[in-house]
Amino acid sequence: MESKNSLSTKALKKTLNLYLSRWKLIAFFCIIAVSLAFIHLRYSTSQYNASATIRIKDDKESQKLPSLAELSGSSLLSSKSKAIQDEIAILTSRTLISRIVKDLKLNITYFEQGKIKEQEIYENPPIKLNFFVNDTVIHKIDTTLFIKIKSPSEFLMFKDDGKSLMDRDITQGISYSFGDRIKTSFGDVVIVPNSGKHSPKIGSNLRVSIKRISSIIGRYKSNLSISTNDESSVVKLGLRDNIPKRAIDILNQIIKEYNNDVITDKEEVVKVTSDFINNRLELVFKELEEVDFTAEQLQKRNNLTALASQADIYLKSERQTESQINNTTNNIQLIDYMQQELKEKNKNSDLLPSVGLSDGNIAQVTKNHNELVAERDKLLKNSTESNPVVINLNNQINALKENLSSSLDNMRKSSEITLNNLNQEDARIRGQLYAAPTKQRQLRDIERQQSIKESLYLYLLEKREETAITLGMFTPNAKVIDSAYSSQIPVAPNRMLTYLGALLFGLGIPIGFIYTKDLLDTKIYDKDDLLDVVNIPYIGDIPLTSKKTKLITKVDYSPKAEAFRIIRSNIDFLLKNNDSKTKKVFITSTRAQEGKSHTSTNLASSISFSEKSVLLIEMDIRVPKIMQYLNEKPTSKIGLSDYIANKSIKPNEIVNKLKTNTYLDIIPSGSIPPNPSELLMSDRIKDLFDYFEGKYDYIIVDTSAVGLVSDTMLISKFADMFIYVVGANNVDKRQLSAVAKPLYDDNRLPNMNMLLNGTDFDKKGYGYGYGYGDNPHKKKKWYQFGKA
Repeated sequence: MESKNSLSTKALKKTLNLYLSRWKLIAFFCIIAVSLAFIHLRYSTSQYNASATIRIKDDKESQKLPSLAELSGSSLLSSKSKAIQDEIAILTSRTLISRIVKDLKLNITYFEQGKIKEQEIYENPPIKLNFFVNDTVIHKIDTTLFIKIKSPSEFLMFKDDGKSLMDRDITQGISYSFGDRIKTSFGDVVIVPNSGKHSPKIGSNLRVSIKRISSIIGRYKSNLSISTNDESSVVKLGLRDNIPKRAIDILNQIIKEYNNDVITDKEEVVKVTSDFINNRLELVFKELEEVDFTAEQLQKRNNLTALASQADIYLKSERQTESQINNTTNNIQLIDYMQQELKEKNKNSDLLPSVGLSDGNIAQVTKNHNELVAERDKLLKNSTESNPVVINLNNQINALKENLSSSLDNMRKSSEITLNNLNQEDARIRGQLYAAPTKQRQLRDIERQQSIKESLYLYLLEKREETAITLGMFTPNAKVIDSAYSSQIPVAPNRMLTYLGALLFGLGIPIGFIYTKDLLDTKIYDKDDLLDVVNIPYIGDIPLTSKKTKLITKVDYSPKAEAFRIIRSNIDFLLKNNDSKTKKVFITSTRAQEGKSHTSTNLASSISFSEKSVLLIEMDIRVPKIMQYLNEKPTSKIGLSDYIANKSIKPNEIVNKLKTNTYLDIIPSGSIPPNPSELLMSDRIKDLFDYFEGKYDYIIVDTSAVGLVSDTMLISKFADMFIYVVGANNVDKRQLSAVAKPLYDDNRLPNMNMLLNGTDFDKKGYGYGYGYGDNPHKKKKWYQFGKA
């Protein structure tokens, strides 16, 4: 018994030989596949990848002055990863990409058509289009212009009818001069040539494609890739395009537009504060003018010109009280301004000014309010009011406003109480120290109002200056680490992967075909196939030959002749212990057309060539073929069937002597009877074998196919050996197993041995054969895999 490793190695070699024998088919498909891959790479449009790296800074990193922290309203979220994702959403938004497409005019592309393919021109196209219609119209059209350069000053324009310029009749084009105003379906246009080395060439065919902005946005949005780490603020941008320079320009423009967008958001809060301060300055200036005028008139009416000399009579306590009164009154005035601002701007989209109230809680609430408004406005650029996050932010903004309004009310009441107490204290001190004249007291009240207005006016001027300085100090949110660049090496199609895929495809088709065909093939081709089906002794095989001659000759070195010599030797070995004087070998098969008669004739001839006397009996009386194989005519009209039917005929009367071979005699089948089975049951068969016992060294009997009729079973008892012929690429494995295996298991055919006829060693790629052939010294060609 063979080991499992030996069997697996043998099966592997068998499978390998199967595919190697079909190497020409596999090589053909591989060449075709690689050729198609070459054509694909030759005429496909290459894709290039451009990349850029930026670092998105937190607002706190870019703020240098403390006041900026109060005015900025577009800081990132507390969670860095969440904030980076929000900024990435802005970088990939359709709004941002739309501005880039419009700025770079990516919706208009120029192509120069060649003999096989057309080439897109991005930088310095040969011509330029100037439109008379609005950009909003150009951004919505979808058309193609076909232009053929006729001369340095003229060109032909063709209608867009689906044909390429190479297939158009030149007489169908409309002639124009460069600079002419051309009427089109979407509006008038002027075409001008490019100057210098990029000027249009005479005879060149140009195609100008104008696409809708919406379709261009979708294409670049899908080709744009952005990657970052969870804990890093470094963002890498990548863009794939067939023109590397265009990809570089787009990435650089994305970074530029993003920074401009962030700076614009930050400046909005500053502008709101600046407008608020300017409005209040105008109001305070008018009030200050009124107070100054009143003081001037009062001094003129009462002749109060030396009031400055009376300043030394005020005590230190009175001065402190007055300072506190001024501060408290100023605070109340700011509270009134803030409350008025809340009443006037009650919409969610309004930002609140930060005017520097003494209460830190109010300043913090105002700052939180502005940050939420800025965050919500940023989301609204790519979302709607129905977004749950926007609704949540609106609720928080409203809550902060209510909190701010309540805080302002409480603060005003507290300030009023404080102011009343200070006024009472001031009156008490003045009453105790001196009694001021009425006119002087009136002037003092006016001066106090004048001081309050002047203090508020100076404060607002200071805030306006800070706001102006802040407006020019905002820095970009994205710091460029690596500007956009391209390696100029195509990333698609990948030549190596394309050729590898084509090679695998070229291998897969024939190998899959061979594997499937072999898997579904139920025919028997060699010894291994035969022994896998039936475990019956194997005597040898007969190779398939291309020669038309069916019979071997005495001086014959063909593989077929060598095969029969091997079988002859095997028969002698198997029957060496046989006690019979004459060795009787019966030949049968499963069905017709398996080479049973061919084997019988050649085996008898091969044995006779060794100068052994052989009697060849044609017992397949239904379909006799032996005489046809021998190309002989019977010397007698009677044969085996006649002998069985007519008892007066003696056995030696039906024997035919061959003139060409004195060692080989033949008993033909004779007349074809209507009842072959009944004839073969006759005792005359036994008499026939008994008669020739000892007269010949071998008796070769060509019997009927056991899978079709029962004739062979009737005479099997007379055989010393049965050779069961199996036609290679002829009989089905299932049929053979159903017929031959029971006959062997039940010993119904004595000393049964299998013989495989017509083996084609090139058919299944098995690398062995017989003999030396007609030319034993002939060397194999390099491409003859698996051949003997």
